[in-house]
Amino acid sequence: MSRDEMSRRRPRSPPPVPPLDDDNLLSEILLRLPPDPSSLPRASLVSKRWLGLISDPGFSARFRLHHRGNPPLLGFFDPFYFLPTMDPPNRVPNGRFSLCPDGEDWGGIFMPMGSRHGLLLIFHLSRKLLLVSDPFNVDQHRLAVPPGFDLEKAPVSGAVFRAAGDIRHFQVVLVTTETDEQQHTRVIARVYSSETGGWGDCISTPLPSKLPTKSRVDFTIGVLVGHCLYWLLNDRSATSDILDGILEFDLERQILAVKPVPVDIPKKNMCQFQVMRAEGGGLGILFLSNFSAQLWKMETDSDGVASWVLGRTVELDKLLSLNTEEGESLVIQGFAEYNNVVFLRTHTNLFTIQLESLQFKKIFRPNIMTRYHPFESVYAAGTGIGGGHDGAELLRNT
Repeated sequence: MSRDEMSRRRPRSPPPVPPLDDDNLLSEILLRLPPDPSSLPRASLVSKRWLGLISDPGFSARFRLHHRGNPPLLGFFDPFYFLPTMDPPNRVPNGRFSLCPDGEDWGGIFMPMGSRHGLLLIFHLSRKLLLVSDPFNVDQHRLAVPPGFDLEKAPVSGAVFRAAGDIRHFQVVLVTTETDEQQHTRVIARVYSSETGGWGDCISTPLPSKLPTKSRVDFTIGVLVGHCLYWLLNDRSATSDILDGILEFDLERQILAVKPVPVDIPKKNMCQFQVMRAEGGGLGILFLSNFSAQLWKMETDSDGVASWVLGRTVELDKLLSLNTEEGESLVIQGFAEYNNVVFLRTHTNLFTIQLESLQFKKIFRPNIMTRYHPFESVYAAGTGIGGGHDGAELLRNT
């Protein structure tokens, strides 16, 4: 048999599949689209096949997990009405979010405790319940507050989060302080798991002896840095709040600790401080000094000794064109941990500032008594991701 005959009889390999005709490869490409609300709705308009891939529940879960560490800042609650901040076509429609399940009128007094991973944590003071709310799907979980967390005796703070790789279950951490008859004060914490449906054992640590016995966990919103949650501690025995330290809860080791604050900064006026993720990672703190922002970072030397180091100083009066001669002042009113965006209030305006790029936006005339609660989450209208079902309305704003 000749070589030509053998070549003609040899089975030919099928031609390679074009990359975009391979569903698995196309899904990987779509997975890496930006998590902006308009990204997937736009992609779903390409073809029915693309829409089918994007609408698949498995893809929805993977998309949320892939972008958990870089969710967009959709807006904020003021404190219970959602106000979008993104520009079209990514602006979430007004009235999209609701905190009341099925239109139920809860009434009473609410205290927001922050949000994370698409969930809001709310303390219902009147009913002594914790509400874990998914504002996209109007879904709410109601948790009984465990013993020892009585707001009439001591302030209570908390945080909600999902474990790495998990989009079904969530955990809640509550922290407070308690003082015994000998006036010894300790910080206590308990963790709720939706997977087990119950609260874990009490975790505690004594306050350092140098701290006043009347120190309490401050109401500022907890910040997640790495695998640790952080809150500010303040002394309420003085005429004005004084910063005492930073409370750390290690989620992996399930232990509490109190970290010192930089010694070179004044400790008065809690509205001048914000715990944050430092540039390059690790624990940081933002301190407002007159019309400048000092960005501090905790570093550890070769001997394992941790200390605070001043990084950058940002002149906010020049950045925001503030008139310092007319009695203006700056107050921290909120912080978005994943986007590293701080909410700053003056007497007349509310600004958001991204601390790396220093890009800022003037939002509106602020409510002086309100603390704003940023909401960062992956949301894709019209695809079922994050509960989005209003893709047409979103794209009409393009």
